[in-house]
Amino acid sequence: MTTLLVIAKEPRPGRVKTRLTPPFTPQEAAALAEASLADTLDVVARTPARRRVLVLEGAPGPWLPPGFDVVRQCAGGLDERLAAAFAGCDGPALLIGMDTPQVTPELLTVDFADCEAYFGPAEDGGFWALGLAQPDPSRLRGVPMSTPRTGAAQRARLSGLRVRQLPPLRDVDTAYDAALVAKAAPGGRFAAELERLAGAER
Repeated sequence: MTTLLVIAKEPRPGRVKTRLTPPFTPQEAAALAEASLADTLDVVARTPARRRVLVLEGAPGPWLPPGFDVVRQCAGGLDERLAAAFAGCDGPALLIGMDTPQVTPELLTVDFADCEAYFGPAEDGGFWALGLAQPDPSRLRGVPMSTPRTGAAQRARLSGLRVRQLPPLRDVDTAYDAALVAKAAPGGRFAAELERLAGAER
């Protein structure tokens, strides 16, 4: 069975979702980040897995459900932190971030029986999911992160592997993204928090 990894930041004002500010305040952006993280962790908790790991920058909060191991992120760039997350696994692993609260257990229930990797492209040119049957940190180290070519660069690192592609998803980076993601998952905490903030502004 697969290890599910979630890489995330503690949702603290001024430290997360800074591209949501403006129109949101740092406190509101952090509230949206917390809702997104809570939705994501809830989905992972409901997905069959060998192990569930939160790879965290910061400290756990009340948003963390039971059943997760918490591992501190290492120092370095995002590529190094993702590589280290995989290095801590001894079998098939699938990694996602905290920016796609519209994810579902069905999307995360993967089977490596006929492939060696999974790749989930993000609509901004990055990627929202990466799965490796044999976690190899060298597949991530040196990949340029947070650029429009990140997804293509990471996909190229999977050369030689049998790769199954997951559906593209939108990351929550901007207010425009937030509105579209909330529509895609209207029953979640993220959508409810966005609606609450919109109501507070009226």
